[in-house]
Amino acid sequence: MEEYVILVDENDNQIGLMPKLLAHEKALLHRAFSVFVFNDKNELMLQQRALHKYHSPGLWTNTCCSHQREGETNVEAGKRRLKEEMGFSTDLTETTSFIYTAPFDNGLTEHELDHVMVGQYNGEPQINPDEVAGWKWMDLEDVQKDIKANPEVYTAWFKIIFEKFYDHLILESDASNS
Repeated sequence: MEEYVILVDENDNQIGLMPKLLAHEKALLHRAFSVFVFNDKNELMLQQRALHKYHSPGLWTNTCCSHQREGETNVEAGKRRLKEEMGFSTDLTETTSFIYTAPFDNGLTEHELDHVMVGQYNGEPQINPDEVAGWKWMDLEDVQKDIKANPEVYTAWFKIIFEKFYDHLILESDASNS
């Protein structure tokens, strides 16, 4: 089944649907989300993308990310994809959104209005090997240091979120544990 993305304007108003790969080939703005799950030690669950992904294979990123389906809220999409990729469910709270563009070596471009959501979970994920190669818990300060030391091992959107919203993530991780 071909996956579609929701094309949007800069105000997140839906303007159409397009096959995912075509939207990435044409670098058209579409709706997406990034989920950040924290444990009770304020550590972030990181995901290593599966090695066969068509972009950013093997790179480390936030707990999960994907695209909303038509008629699905941001939180519904985040919860669906968290279950599909990481094998668990938790409540999510939408915190912020931003637009970014990231071209890849394979000619595709991410041009997304990315909705950032946070949640809290203390268990071990049951990862889907078709989507995820590995996972780990990491302190946010350690992630920030590692991104500076080893930027090539992280996804483009994850680095952007850390650069633009680090202080916001610290506050959210603290709030999710209070």
